[in-house]
Amino acid sequence: MPVARAPRRDPREFPGAERFLPAVHELPVLREAVQACHGCPLYRHATQAVFGEGAPDARVVLVGEVPGDREDLEGAPFVGPAGRLLDDALAAAGIARRDVYVTNAVKHFKFTRRGKRRIHDKPDRYEIAACKPWLAEELLLVRPEILVLLGATAAQALLGSRFRVTQARGRAIPSEEAAGLLAATTGDRAVPPPRWTFATVHPASVLRAPDPAMREEARAAFFADLRQVGAYVRAL
Repeated sequence: MPVARAPRRDPREFPGAERFLPAVHELPVLREAVQACHGCPLYRHATQAVFGEGAPDARVVLVGEVPGDREDLEGAPFVGPAGRLLDDALAAAGIARRDVYVTNAVKHFKFTRRGKRRIHDKPDRYEIAACKPWLAEELLLVRPEILVLLGATAAQALLGSRFRVTQARGRAIPSEEAAGLLAATTGDRAVPPPRWTFATVHPASVLRAPDPAMREEARAAFFADLRQVGAYVRAL
């Protein structure tokens, strides 16, 4: 049986975030401006946009996929269960959460309702592309030395659709290799590659492992990936 193609999205629904960027390129100004972004339809049902936060001069930036339920309600990234696991992994790696900058590839929560619950949905390529200017501005302003991509959505948003986290997780991708992959741009302002780029799973995927033994195995592997990042941080 032939596989049915997904219906083509109406391009008028995805004008992109570019037109919503403020004239002043500063993190506090961007954080306020993102609330008015209608670059894709996700703003219609989210409580608010969730911009990145953390040290504006952080040497390490971590990029996730999309805000979750708690993040959507509180307006801050990685404050739910996945965020707590990330905090634990950073602490085990010797990296203080206050010293990093955390954000997401997509700034509005995407979900499906099941009764009273809002269940996370994976953003599609149109939503990722529409939101990319916000992420690009964050990287341009923070200019991290180490970039950590959490999950396939974040990795493919910046390193291309062919990138596979399972094949590269925990491995340091040097600047010269990332330079040929890093695709995020805002107009003619290309994002400079960090000294090192890492990819690993999203902490939410660890929590979704189907049984305690598999969760513990996934947790140990995730912690090992972050410890590798920590070793490179200390060598800077």
